[in-house]
Amino acid sequence: MTTADQWPVLIVDDEKDIRDVTALTLMDAGYVVETAADGIEGLALCEQFAPRIVITDIRMPGMNGIQVLETIKQRYPDTEVIVATAFGEMETAIRALQLDASDFITKPIHTEAMMVALERARHRYTTRQQLKDYTRHLEKGLSLTTRQLEETVAFQDRLIESSMDGILGCDGSGKVIAFNRSMERMLGFGRTEVLHQAALEHFFSPAEYHRFQDDLAASGHGGPNRLMLYETCLQDYHKKPVPVQLSATVLMEEAQSAGLVCFFRDLRRIHRLEQEMADQARLLHQDKMMSLGRLAASVAHEINNPLSGILNYIRLMLRAFKKGPLPADRHAQFARYLALVETETDRCSKIVSSLLTFSRRSPVSVGPVSINEILDRSLVLARHRLELGNISLVTRIADHLPEVSGDASQLQQCLLNLIFNAVDAMSDGGTLTLNATSEENAKTVVIQVTDTGIGIRAEDMAHIFEPFYTTKQEGHGIGLGLSTTYGIIDRHGGSLTAASQSGHGSTFEIRLPVQAPIFNPPGGAA
Repeated sequence: MTTADQWPVLIVDDEKDIRDVTALTLMDAGYVVETAADGIEGLALCEQFAPRIVITDIRMPGMNGIQVLETIKQRYPDTEVIVATAFGEMETAIRALQLDASDFITKPIHTEAMMVALERARHRYTTRQQLKDYTRHLEKGLSLTTRQLEETVAFQDRLIESSMDGILGCDGSGKVIAFNRSMERMLGFGRTEVLHQAALEHFFSPAEYHRFQDDLAASGHGGPNRLMLYETCLQDYHKKPVPVQLSATVLMEEAQSAGLVCFFRDLRRIHRLEQEMADQARLLHQDKMMSLGRLAASVAHEINNPLSGILNYIRLMLRAFKKGPLPADRHAQFARYLALVETETDRCSKIVSSLLTFSRRSPVSVGPVSINEILDRSLVLARHRLELGNISLVTRIADHLPEVSGDASQLQQCLLNLIFNAVDAMSDGGTLTLNATSEENAKTVVIQVTDTGIGIRAEDMAHIFEPFYTTKQEGHGIGLGLSTTYGIIDRHGGSLTAASQSGHGSTFEIRLPVQAPIFNPPGGAA
């Protein structure tokens, strides 16, 4: 219990003697006391003095004690009021208690009774304050908890709504209770027409929903009541199929199903990308076959020449054997014939081997690639084409160029594309210059293909690497060569640039890093 020290008390009584005696008694007990002769003065002191306890007489001129009590309780509800009454005023005392007076004492006022009433008033005041503090503490804690709960719920709602995957949740009866924006975009249904109205089976065909339920109950897709990375097909608002990959789990509560949550990933875009990659791989191979077709005529002549020589030498040797045993003086001549046959046969073998390597549709094989070998093979395949086009070849190829990392077949395809484009640009003959060097500081291999042809017009330069853009006449190309070459070099971590002036030839420059690039070929085929 609190002591009386520093407790402010106001005494309101129209009798001065009572006021003075009561004030002295309370001050001796340790109270801080102020007095007022009537209710109006008492209310004014309440404003200035802020007493915790007011002792007021019931009978006073002007404003009686009940009016003082009512006014104090209205203005200062925490202030405790003790009413002093005569013996015959019990009804008034009861009325005072009904108006929330803390106690009443009778006149003449006895010190013991007054001290008991004050003790009760102090206890009541203290209890009320403690109760208020506790209530404020509870309200503050409740407010904080409520705010944290609201923030958590709001954050979870944002997570669900911001998910790239569709999220659908059902309650124990199968009704949809969660349907995020991704599901709306995926299926075309509005949330208001789905929530608490539609069931999960509404988004499946009957056969597909039956399969979904069977697989969910089985253990083959992540365990009973679970599906992981499960592919199925939904139906959108217009009953069109939507291929999806889903993960689902049954929500359990006390060993009973309490609902289901599903996560859907729309596979339509993935399927489109897969088709685009397959189409790109097909176009790459188509471009290679077109280049191979352009080689066919010239290679036929290239192989036919050594074959003709081989045939002639064999016929000469057969004719000599028919005449009888080979004289000793002709052994050296026959050895020379056989050496020529071996040389020409090896030449044919290299041409055919290069053709097979170039034309083969094989998986991309990433590894160390010798630029010198690629240049040699490309020149073997293109040399006769250059001769037929009356084109002189000038090579400035450094020995022992550093290896690059990549796919040899694709890089050879790039080089042949540039060589054949240069040949096409020099319909009346000219000079093709092939440079290949390495830059030590940059650790880069640089290959340049330069022709003396018709060049490229300024308005075409910005478009030469675009797919299907071509300046050739119909039947002489579909505009895939440079686009394909650009894409291959880019995937090898390199660059392809062009410099040209109309009527003054062109130069195409390939720059390839010596270190291993981040290589990501499309479609997995050359």
